[in-house]
Amino acid sequence: MRKRIHFSFTTKLFLSLLLFSLAVLLLLQSYIWNVTENALYRSLGEKAQIQAKELAVIPSLVKYVEEKDTEQIANLVSDIFKQSDASYIVIGDEKAYRLYHTANNSIYLPMVGDDNHKVLSGISSTTISEGSLGLALRGKAPIINHGKVIGIVSVGYMVEGISSSHTQQFIPFIIFCSFLFFALFIFSLCFAKAIKKQMFNLEPQEIVLLVKSQKSIMESIFEGIIAIDLDYKIININQSARRMLNIDIDDNSLLNHDLSDFIKSTDFIYGCTNQTKDVHDHICYFNNIIVIANRIRVIVDDEILGWVITFRNYDDINLLSMQLSQVTQYVDNLRALRHEHLNWMATLSGLIYMKRYEEAESFIALHSADNQQNLDFITSHFQVPAICGLLIGKYSKTHEIGLKLVFDPACHLEALPTKITEAEFMSILGNLLDNAFNACLKNNQGDKSIHLFLNDRTNEIVLEVSDQGCGIDDKIRNSIFQPGVTSQHSNEHGIGLHLVSTYVKKANGYITFEDNKPYGTIFSVFIPK
Repeated sequence: MRKRIHFSFTTKLFLSLLLFSLAVLLLLQSYIWNVTENALYRSLGEKAQIQAKELAVIPSLVKYVEEKDTEQIANLVSDIFKQSDASYIVIGDEKAYRLYHTANNSIYLPMVGDDNHKVLSGISSTTISEGSLGLALRGKAPIINHGKVIGIVSVGYMVEGISSSHTQQFIPFIIFCSFLFFALFIFSLCFAKAIKKQMFNLEPQEIVLLVKSQKSIMESIFEGIIAIDLDYKIININQSARRMLNIDIDDNSLLNHDLSDFIKSTDFIYGCTNQTKDVHDHICYFNNIIVIANRIRVIVDDEILGWVITFRNYDDINLLSMQLSQVTQYVDNLRALRHEHLNWMATLSGLIYMKRYEEAESFIALHSADNQQNLDFITSHFQVPAICGLLIGKYSKTHEIGLKLVFDPACHLEALPTKITEAEFMSILGNLLDNAFNACLKNNQGDKSIHLFLNDRTNEIVLEVSDQGCGIDDKIRNSIFQPGVTSQHSNEHGIGLHLVSTYVKKANGYITFEDNKPYGTIFSVFIPK
């Protein structure tokens, strides 16, 4: 079995262009050959007929033909023939018998070609006929004297000579077409290489497979993916993005559609500062959805052609994060309680060992009353169980690390607004308290106390956390709510206050901060109910 030869796409493209160019040039040559040949025959026919007519009206020739003076005819016509480019000239009488032939001395023979009847009737003609010398283009005119046809003048051009002359005239055009074909050869080769480069040296079948694979991969990714060009037109989008943005337009209408029709103005997408750099893990709003988004430049040959935006619903990530953080918080709270109870047990064990029973009894009563008092305060003033658990844990943690969490007597929380979830409010409260703890530990001059005020008795929830900590550095006061900005150690992520600000804005609230006296900071959060 013969092995089939497989050509690459670029080779096929090159050969196709080359064959097409060759076919066009051949058709062009054929057309021009026929046009020029017809023009040459028409021109020479008219020329032959004009010469025949001019000879037919020469008075001396008319006289010689009428007298059938072949010698005088020969002398006259031979001189004229020498100045003509015709192949031959024939003079005949009124019966189409030859009186003179420039290429044949035989006279009184019939003129060959069977094309003399029209001329003998007094009408000039141009024909292509087979004569005594061969096939020729002949122009014929009648010799008329006193209204009577007395002879024939025939001026002929041999077809063989015409073809040779035509070929000579056509040679420059053939040379031009050859150069043109060579130029098309170079163009086809360069064009095929350019296409190959544009296709990254891939075959069409490989590109089809790549596109199908890419689409399958995009659709299998849970994150939303949108590819846009420099004009913010949609190039590609997966089903996750369509679902999260509630886009129900078909793919054909969606492509090259303005992204702004589906995502309202946001600095993350349309901001000038983001156009020349990549942005990762940015928390922002896509319409009414909080997302964690990435914006990556599409760069080809060191030129930005657009961006790829990937995003994930923050609630999905936050749900898992909060589940993990709650487990961590419970473990941390249990560890703090265990540590505190171990200290109490060690103290009680020492008092009992020294048989100081009355002091041990007083110690138990004092700490039990203090714990029960704070526990009763938290459970009676805060009606949200998750918030109660968080505050109990934070209170225990302050005892462990040498701080004091003080609750304002006016604290009260009955329920949370519908625009904020328990997990989000816990994140706000927990982050503000943790920041206050860290700030107090850094300042040796404060009283190590953190004051908490949380109240919902007005038309908004008011949360205030004040500390006697180290305060906020002037360098970061204007950017403290931006992601990555932190006054903590380098291993901190700087995401806590950004999350607080994000959740507060989502609930249509706002957050402020100011310096505390004599040390520390006061953070205030206002969330409308």
